[in-house]
Parts: sequence; C-alpha cells; structure tokens
Amino acid sequence: MRECQSFQRSPLSGVVFLCLLVSLVCSFALTQPRLALAEEPPLLAADVEAGKLPPMKNRLPQVPRVMNLEAMGKTIGTYGGDLHTLMGSSKDIRMLVVYSYSRLVVFDENLNIVPDILQSFDVEEGRIFTLHIRPGHKWSDGHPFTSEDFRYYWEDVALNEELSRSIVMTEMTVNGELPTFEVIDDLTVRYTWKKPNPLFLPSLAAAVPNQIYMPAHYMRQFHEKYADPEKLKEEVEAEGARNWVALHVDKSRYYRPENPDLPRLDPWINTTAPPAEQFIFVRNPYFHRTDEKGNQLPYIDRIVVGISSEEIIPAKTGSGEVDLQGRYLRFSDYTFLKSASKTHDIETSLWMEGKTSQIALYPNLNTNDDTWRSVMRDVRFRRALSLAINREEINQQFYFGLAHESANTVMPQSPLFREDYAKAWSAYDPAQANALLDEMGLKRGDDGIRLLPDGRLAELVIERSGGSEEADVIELLKYYFEDIGIRIFGRDMPRDNLRRRALAGNTVMAMGQGFDFGLATADLPPDELAPTSQAQMNWPQWGNYYDSAGKSGSAPDLPEARTLLNLLKEWSTSADTEQRREIWHRMLNIYSDQVFTIGTVNQALQPIVRRRSLKNVPDGGIFTFSPTAYFGVALMDSFYFGQE
Repeated sequence: MRECQSFQRSPLSGVVFLCLLVSLVCSFALTQPRLALAEEPPLLAADVEAGKLPPMKNRLPQVPRVMNLEAMGKTIGTYGGDLHTLMGSSKDIRMLVVYSYSRLVVFDENLNIVPDILQSFDVEEGRIFTLHIRPGHKWSDGHPFTSEDFRYYWEDVALNEELSRSIVMTEMTVNGELPTFEVIDDLTVRYTWKKPNPLFLPSLAAAVPNQIYMPAHYMRQFHEKYADPEKLKEEVEAEGARNWVALHVDKSRYYRPENPDLPRLDPWINTTAPPAEQFIFVRNPYFHRTDEKGNQLPYIDRIVVGISSEEIIPAKTGSGEVDLQGRYLRFSDYTFLKSASKTHDIETSLWMEGKTSQIALYPNLNTNDDTWRSVMRDVRFRRALSLAINREEINQQFYFGLAHESANTVMPQSPLFREDYAKAWSAYDPAQANALLDEMGLKRGDDGIRLLPDGRLAELVIERSGGSEEADVIELLKYYFEDIGIRIFGRDMPRDNLRRRALAGNTVMAMGQGFDFGLATADLPPDELAPTSQAQMNWPQWGNYYDSAGKSGSAPDLPEARTLLNLLKEWSTSADTEQRREIWHRMLNIYSDQVFTIGTVNQALQPIVRRRSLKNVPDGGIFTFSPTAYFGVALMDSFYFGQE
C-alpha cells in the first residue's frame, strides 16, 4: 500500500469515499502480516510482556508509513544502542527535533513534498487543503491522534486572543485573512482560503514547522477554558509562571522539547528536564514509520545529548566521544578529524554545506550614518566592493579550492540555479571596481584612501560574530579593499549584540553566513530576497516594517527593494509552480544584479563524523538547515549500529 497525494478532490461522494477508505484499511491489515510478525524492539519487549504496552501491531497506525530502505540504498537495520552526540548549549536540544524530521508532510530526497505523519493530503486550486490523518495513529503516550488535536490548536490556541500573541500566523494568512477551518471527521480536517496559499505546505515540511496541532488531551489541563480554576491556579504557582497563558506556552513548546511530559509524534522523546548537562531521548513506542520488513522505526533506542563548550566539541569528537557529529565542526577541523580516525573508532566524511555563501557581507542600507547610507545605497559602491574580492584566493586559502566561487545566491544543486546569478559582479576585477568608485566621485586622498562626500576618509568597520574563519577572511579583504581605496577594520561581538546594533542603525556593514535557501525550489518562499525581517542585516528597518505590519521600522524607499516585496506578494498568492518559478527568477535576477549582499564562495565542505559501526549514514549529502533539516531527509530514524 503506497501513500497517496492527490491534488484534485475525489468525485466520489463522502459516503462512498468513506466506505472505500475502510475497505482499503481492512485490506491493508489483512495483506500485511509482516507487521504482526516483526520483532518487538528489545527495549520495549518487557513492557509488552508485562502488559504495560500494547504489542507493536496495536501501537502502529493501521496504515503506517512504510520506508523502503533498500530502494533508497540503505540496509535493513537492527534494534538497539545509544547514540551519543554533542550540543553547545541546552537550548540546542531542539536540533534533535530537526534531525528527527517527523512532520505532517516532509521533503523527500528529491525535495518533493510527500505525506509523513499524514496519510495523504488533497489540494484544490492552491487554496483548499484537506488533510487525512492515519487511522490508529497515537501520541507517544498512547492517546489517539485525531482531528481534535487540530481543532484544539486552531480554536482554543491560535484564535485565543491571549495565547495567539506568541504565535506567528504568516503562513496561515493570505492578504490579511485567516482560513476557514473545518473538522470533516475524526481523521480529516480542511483549511480553505479565498486565494491560493503556496506557503502552507512548505511551512508544514519546514525544519521549524508550522505546528498546527497540539495534544489536546494533555494541554487542556493548562487552559482556563477547560481546567479546574483552583487546580490551574495551583499549577501556575507551582511552576512559577506569570499566569495561565505563560504556563500554557511553556508546557506546549514543541520545537523546544524541554517538557518531558508533552506527548509527541517524533521518533525519540526527551526524558530530561532542563537544566542538565546530558539529555536522554528515548524511542517513541508509537512512532508511525516501519521499514519494508515491518520493523518499527527508529532502530536506535536512545539519543544521548551531551552539553559541551562549542570550542572543544571538535576535540571531543576526534577523541571518539561521539557516535555522530556534524554541528560545530568546520572544514578547518577536517585534517585533525581524519588523522584521529587512525587511532579511534570513527570515520570522517565530507558533506556539502547548503548556505548560499560561506561568508557574506551585508551593507546596511538603513544605517544611521547619513553619508555612509547614501554611499551604500548607490549600487555602484556595492558592485565595486564585490568586484574587488579575489574569490579564487579565498577558495584556495581556506577551502583548498574545493568550494564554488559565487555571488550570494542559490547553489548549482538548486533547480533554480543559473550561472548568471553566481557570476553577477563576482569576477575579480579591481580595475572595474576603481572605475565605478571614480564614477561616483569618491576621490583618493594623499594616502590613497578615498574620501566620502562629507570629506571623511572611506574607513569602513565590518562587524562580525563568527569565528576565526571570518577573522581570517577580513584580513584578506583589507588588502582587496585598500587596493580600491577603501580602508576596513574588523570588530568582533556576540551575535545578539550585532543584530541589535544593525537594527538600531549603528552598524554600517556586517559579516555573516549566507542564506539557507542554497537548495531552493520554486515552491519554497523567496522571503529572504526581500526586506521581510528585522534580522536581515542589510535592511533591518525595512524588514522590521514588514515584520510588524507597519507598526515599527520604516517602509522601503529604494525602488528595487519595493519591487522585490511586490514580487514576494505575487508569489504568496500564486496558484501553480510554474508561476512561482518565474517569480523566483525575477527576484534572483534583481537581487544578484543589485548586489544587496556580497557573497564569496558556497558549496564549502562540512565534516561529518560517525562511529564506524553506525550504519545507513550517507557518505555524502548536503548539510543544511533548510530544506533538508541536516540529517532529517537522510532519515536519522533508519540509522543503526551494526558490525564494523
């Protein structure tokens, strides 16, 4: 039985369709004896024997998601084992939610959106979405997962004036209007907008998903509409919460798995409340996926997350203290890690990073400095800086020539890639750069440094929050930019401080990584190409204006920036992929030609370290947050410990 994904409503009547569904479910149950014959995970066998847990066939949905691992080039695994990994802070245990990548719908290895937690979904006219829940699916505590969990979230949380203050509704809003929500039956819900909403499905499949359901049976005890007032008051006081709203928000956080009591649908469930130096994630007895032999996934029993200083994680990884590690490792660690594999039971492979640029410059078009703001908004200045950078030298010196010299744009692995975007104003041409600055009237002083229109020296502070790699690149940029008459200085600071300074207009130029859309497809939102967030350091005030719906910040007054916003608005109500693809290309063309950010190289290599006995970890891949959720699309629940 393969999963269906229909984009047209069935012509069958509701009654006939329901009968057909029941027939298919019964047929599946009768023709799939492997599920009943598969072995219980040993970790759960004793509880099943003692009657504390139902047997596997009763824990799985009637129609589980069957992963054909052999067709994916993987092997059928064996149960058991603890996988150790490291995180730099306790808040980063959220990465386990990313790595696990259990979503209503997910991106597959070809970046198509397919059902996962859902059995199927229907889309009509790009605006009507009907979601079908797997019959018999259960939360990690064994309670049924039904349409009531969607209703509770929508009616009692999202539309509750007090609780909705903490909810971002961007993906649920089209032209300022929310959808009509319907409960069709226990296993079916529908969201209907008046116009197409192309954001909806990608948001459900995101690394940080649009969480449109909650375990209603658990969360009602923290909601004033359902809870006993006295008990709720006692709970608020016991937890030290400000009020019931704060308590509800704290208890319901899904992306931050800090509440061990919160029922979940992930392959592993956190059992450790913070603060802690080690967090234990244990297999979910009710997880909805199996392999083709009927073995319930995940194969691995527990994920043990140790908390350590980021600076020493590469050393701990090289000494064999982890079974799987990618986060906090850099390409500069590769030689050490490869050497360590000779004396420790680890293998180091090289994946590819999915950022649009390994290191990028962000000219702040909203800086408070009137003179610099005027200079930065002149496209000739941004183009000149880009042309002055010797990307080939950066590539050779820091990445052994293995990266891809490029503007800050999509990677060649993206279906949206065009060579023109990568090459836009990114060739090393200091002569053309000097000509552009001369054309602007920025004359050189006696020492060769150009003068700004107000007579000051063109001395530029580049603020950054990254590590030694960024510091080393700034040293090269000093030579490149001085060659065209611009003197630069680097200033290091914590990331939060940098973002605050950029938003306040105190930063003239910042340095950081590129965007997460290196693997962009037409159906992913192009929001990072337009001023949409105050976190965008090249136009934070314009982004703040969009973020706050005009309540703060300032509206874009640069024609090209306004055009990008208008195109994003068109994308946000587009009905088909072809239209969205055309909009993406128009935005990529404007963005790269205007050099709103300055890229250096992409496709840098990322070390991935695994225990030799850890199987089904791909030898290569693209290690990026979006859309692949780091290890998520590689199916971390299929990893297992076998023979070396």
